[in-house]
Amino acid sequence: MKNPSPDGLITGPDGLTRCAWCTKDEQYLKYHDQEWGRGVSDDFRLFEKICLEGFQAGLSWLTILRKRENFRAAFAHFDFYQVATFTEADITRLLQDPGIIRHRGKIRSTINNAQRALHLLSEFPDLHSYFLQFQPASRKSPLTYAEALEITFTPESIALSKDLKKRGWTFVGPTTAYAFMQAMGLVNDHLKGCHLAL
Repeated sequence: MKNPSPDGLITGPDGLTRCAWCTKDEQYLKYHDQEWGRGVSDDFRLFEKICLEGFQAGLSWLTILRKRENFRAAFAHFDFYQVATFTEADITRLLQDPGIIRHRGKIRSTINNAQRALHLLSEFPDLHSYFLQFQPASRKSPLTYAEALEITFTPESIALSKDLKKRGWTFVGPTTAYAFMQAMGLVNDHLKGCHLAL
């Protein structure tokens, strides 16, 4: 959106007020309303999201969202049991797939992180249980636009990033970890005035 309002909100075609980052793109509006900030416990979805956040680095989330079905097809619907077995032949295949972001480092990272996810399951019952450790206390009121602009990472996202890196995960810096936490509902960062805010 070229000129978001000073409060960082837009009014959608249905008259509802939303965070302006979702613009008025139909796919983005649906993502904002039905996914972003909602709690997720399914391990494959959690793995998908943290991998796609890594792919997003340097790009817009809308670019990734528009390619998400292609990513799912390419990476076995982010079934990390399968992705962990990918070989050099799979990397070559993925580098030739125009439907995804063809970045060798990010592709290798996804395979590596699938292997690291399996290691986590030797310590935790599921990925959800692991990530829940880093959930911060709930805010008492929604963020204002000005407050949201100041936050790119938090102590919790730094702690998550450090722990994942210690376990061998890659492309999981504090900002990526925070975006993952926002998307998966570990924090609710819908802006004050958004119809989905606290």
